[in-house]
Amino acid sequence: MKSVAGIHLLGFCLAVFVLSSCNKPSYRFTNTDKDAKIKTLGTVEVTARLVEIPDGAIFQRDLYDYAAILKYEVVAVHRGTLEKGTTIYVGHYDPWKPRSKAADQRVKLMGGTLREFRSGSLHHMALETSMDDHYLGGIVDKYFGKHTGPTYWAVWTNAAD
Repeated sequence: MKSVAGIHLLGFCLAVFVLSSCNKPSYRFTNTDKDAKIKTLGTVEVTARLVEIPDGAIFQRDLYDYAAILKYEVVAVHRGTLEKGTTIYVGHYDPWKPRSKAADQRVKLMGGTLREFRSGSLHHMALETSMDDHYLGGIVDKYFGKHTGPTYWAVWTNAAD
């Protein structure tokens, strides 16, 4: 009698397990999965809104690598020191490329899920300070002489949910 009850209990537990796992994908991205690089690279981690893309800041030139300086408003600071609401300026290498394809021989540590830059969009970024310590090359800075403070270097940029 005990073995029959045990088999029924085992069958019931198995049925509960199978039914509870229905309609769920076998793999889901969690914040930890898609943001693992952001959480380990750079000295500052922020979520920030891209305020604007100045005319001529982003252009495609296959034979010319450059960084464009873009203006952001900080929404949240996850790591490092910045204040919410602060305006920051961030350099992005070859901004016309999806971040997953931006790394090359010159800049090896670069990436992310962001496919294109659009004004008003929210980005989750791993940043370094100062850009001058991490990149020596062509720079398009439409804000030159109009801001104080560091220009950050974007190491990893994801589209924020």
